[in-house]
Amino acid sequence: MLNIKTFSFNMLQENTYVVYDDTCECVIIDCGAYYPEECEALVNFINEQQLRPVHLLCTHGHFDHNFGINTVYDTWGLKPEIAAEDEWLISDIPTHFEEMSGIRLKRTFISPGHFFTPDEVIHFGNHEFKLLRTPGHTPGGVSFWCEEEQVVFTGDTLFRMSIGRTDFERGSYADIIHSLQQVLAALPADTKVYPGHGPQSTIGDEKQYNPYMNA
Repeated sequence: MLNIKTFSFNMLQENTYVVYDDTCECVIIDCGAYYPEECEALVNFINEQQLRPVHLLCTHGHFDHNFGINTVYDTWGLKPEIAAEDEWLISDIPTHFEEMSGIRLKRTFISPGHFFTPDEVIHFGNHEFKLLRTPGHTPGGVSFWCEEEQVVFTGDTLFRMSIGRTDFERGSYADIIHSLQQVLAALPADTKVYPGHGPQSTIGDEKQYNPYMNA
């Protein structure tokens, strides 16, 4: 059985996930912890649950999903794992944040430690994630699917009754529609969707009510 802890972090209320099973191995997905108290909350939870992080996974390279990568590296020695197509984003978080907010961050960020292979399977504890390529919001967008537990982490590709923006640099509406209709829509209807922002959903509900899944 998977346990999933959800944190809502930073000024954009990004969802950071800690996913673990009874082995106490865990993965951290999209660590967006920005403020000191958010970083502390993440570390305290993992320590209190006596978990051992083994992967820092990134659905994509936008800054709001990666503000906390230094905290993870400094605490557990894990570097981000991300698609190579999004290296340009995660490797220059201060510039991209400044372009959106007008504020220059006075910090540097750890570089990725691993780029996903096309058919990557990510192992932790007694479970595994299958990597799904879901570009569109960014060119390197991916989702993480646990077939056994029927859960998928979709980053900013699929939200409850909505989808991620494609008007950012290198976004593609055509690509995100393909990701939604050809990749995510192919998952079982009872698959629980854990998005990068906002509440959970299911693939079945999204196929029925989200117009972008059937456009």
